[in-house]
Amino acid sequence: MARFFYNLTLLLLLPYVGLHLLLRSRRQPEYLRHVGERFGFYPSPQRGEGVIWLHAVSVGETRAAQPLVTALKARYPGHRILLTHMTPTGRQASEELFGDAVHRAYLPYDYPFAVQRFLAHFRPAVGVIMETELWPNLVSACKAQGIPLLLANARLSEKSARRYARFPNLTRSALRDLAGIAAQTEQDAARLTALGAPKADVLGNVKFDILPPPEQLALGETLRKWIGPRPVLLAASTREGEEALLFEALARHPLGGALFVVVPRHPQRFDEVAALAVKAGFVVQRRSGNAPVGAQTQVLLGDSMGEMFAYYAACDVAFVGGSLLEYGSQNLIEACAAGRPVLIGRSTYNFAQAAGEALACGAARQVSSAEELVEAAGALLDDAGLRQRMGKAGLEFAAHHRGATEKTLALISRAMR
Repeated sequence: MARFFYNLTLLLLLPYVGLHLLLRSRRQPEYLRHVGERFGFYPSPQRGEGVIWLHAVSVGETRAAQPLVTALKARYPGHRILLTHMTPTGRQASEELFGDAVHRAYLPYDYPFAVQRFLAHFRPAVGVIMETELWPNLVSACKAQGIPLLLANARLSEKSARRYARFPNLTRSALRDLAGIAAQTEQDAARLTALGAPKADVLGNVKFDILPPPEQLALGETLRKWIGPRPVLLAASTREGEEALLFEALARHPLGGALFVVVPRHPQRFDEVAALAVKAGFVVQRRSGNAPVGAQTQVLLGDSMGEMFAYYAACDVAFVGGSLLEYGSQNLIEACAAGRPVLIGRSTYNFAQAAGEALACGAARQVSSAEELVEAAGALLDDAGLRQRMGKAGLEFAAHHRGATEKTLALISRAMR
């Protein structure tokens, strides 16, 4: 009965799907590309190769999939890797990370007819959903067709658990139909089992296995040369509302001659953030200009994709966005892996355990407001010894937690057998 009402709701929402895509396209025109794929219509299938399918909804999940994709290609050279996404930014991140080494497409909406077309077209040997995204019809169809579907690198915050708990029958059924679950932490596993999962293995977080690529480190050195000798404060993966707070705090409490580099999480907001910086009275330059940073430039807008490790390599102190306001924080692990002292806000539910351990080992410091962030950044920029100690702690913290990729690969291999 729960599935009936779920599908009835999807059917009633069908007329609004096109409107939704149209509205999203006003900020991201890419939403109007490959629309057919969202309903299970794909180009002619390529036969003759087994397909290993990974679903990464957007940018964060796509980046998290990187070590797993690399390991799968090495373990199964005769198979094709299919990456599916739900957002254009996720798809773009896939292109930048993997190029033609993988096949990519949009995962269709969870209509039974669309799901059936998707599975009939690609015929995956196994499916892997990165982090946590449960689609009842998709999970049920995979179970019916004998396609093992795994939840990998699974995380479930208390907020998300409460949302899934509103639909107990659908959630329980979907979790029980999965072929396996690899949870990041004991807390994630406990929440998943409380919702009905028969078992959840705690294998760690594959994001710890993402190492700074040498070409990104080299680009970071180039950026640093373009910036010159002045100190650099980076605000990485900032979310809507955070940039305005940071610009206001910096205007009230300038950091001497330091350069403030801000990299918004979503590319459709680049122009908006540039306008906010100008409105706050700062001299702004864009990374996309691909030129040395002017002596008068106060804010460098990181309006590029796929260069986050380069920004970390070029900075002295890194603030990880999504944590100053209630977004749950973006990935602080990359900043630690780059050996940079990290500042985070109070909202860290997406990386609760990682944030707690980074704070405990001295790799990160927590702030409650933009003013406190600017004050803490100023203190760090004035203390090279403290920056070095925090950066070393971050490197050790990241190294200590590596190994989830190999464990997840073993889980996928067992499912394929």
